[in-house]
Amino acid sequence: MSGFIAWLQTVYTFLALVPFVCFFAAWGIVYGLTKEKKKATYMAVDITTLFLIGSVTVMTRNIFQSGFGLWAVILLFLVVGGLLGSMQSRLRGKIDPLKIVRSLLRIGFVVLSASYVLLLFIGIGKYIAAS
Repeated sequence: MSGFIAWLQTVYTFLALVPFVCFFAAWGIVYGLTKEKKKATYMAVDITTLFLIGSVTVMTRNIFQSGFGLWAVILLFLVVGGLLGSMQSRLRGKIDPLKIVRSLLRIGFVVLSASYVLLLFIGIGKYIAAS
């Protein structure tokens, strides 16, 4: 059992290091199964967001030597989720948790993708300056 867990950890580590490989793999698998481009794109965005969380967290820890990255991402998701829930409650009178989660994943994809690219350039600059 520990061999399987080690394998899963290795796969997750690779996909978190290169989250856009995960996007294309997920898109290809979903498109191959459903033949719907829109559904494949949405599913790939949702899956990639989960890997971007880990990737941005690790990059933040490595660049700034701070463990605050994960907590900042969680705080961001909680605040945006609360705002979306409040907006839904005011506009419709009820809350649809599934729509809130979908919206959170898609907003998170955009924000975390931009953060990933920014942190990547900061990391490269820091590496060049150190050598």
